[in-house]
Amino acid sequence: MLRRITNLLELISLCTVAALACAQAPSDGPRPTRPSRLDTAERPAVLRPGLFLKEEWRQTAQGGEHPVTSDSNGNPQLDLELYVPAGQILLTGTAGDENFPVHLWTGLCASPCAVTFRDKTHFADLSGLARIRLNTKMSGFHQVRPIVKLADGTWWVGDRATGVTRDWLVSEISYADLRWLKLDIKRVVTVGNLVDKLDLTRVDEIGFADLLPGSGHGPGGWADVAQIEVYGRPVPRKTTRKE
Repeated sequence: MLRRITNLLELISLCTVAALACAQAPSDGPRPTRPSRLDTAERPAVLRPGLFLKEEWRQTAQGGEHPVTSDSNGNPQLDLELYVPAGQILLTGTAGDENFPVHLWTGLCASPCAVTFRDKTHFADLSGLARIRLNTKMSGFHQVRPIVKLADGTWWVGDRATGVTRDWLVSEISYADLRWLKLDIKRVVTVGNLVDKLDLTRVDEIGFADLLPGSGHGPGGWADVAQIEVYGRPVPRKTTRKE
């Protein structure tokens, strides 16, 4: 009996050695290799542009609701431009109140209307990962869309819009994701066909448009626009010296 057990143990030992030898033997084909990961230093850097402009609006000492003027502009580096074929844009709100921030209101625009900013010393390069960030609240089917005036004088409006009706919401739109329609700025209406890409390396004015007329006070149809930020690269405006 003891001899049988000994023989069985020897057989198990031999089988184990053979299995290990087979496992260590080189295979006929090439061994699969793990895909190598790029070293951190070799990864291309993501170059996001910095803040180009910021507008938080400026309320008067009296507060309340009143037409927008040049004094409503809280950024002295910017020229504020209003394009309102009929009616007017108002400013209202209270500084420091997140439930009722200082903002523009388009309810008294009797036509589509638009607001833009022009940096006094620089064009904006809005290529690459440039984007616009807006704090907005809407009524009805109103939304606001990014618009630009290029250095060649042409106006364009993007095919994406932002704005919800329930509460103030900060949202972003990437300029690279937009397709564009020409904008007749005198009427603030779109013309022509969609264009897939624009050269956004020299943008003269930047802003937004509400392409629906307002419905007046009370719920119905209007856009509220509070803080605005644009991320892009500054490009110096060239001036011609008189001899």
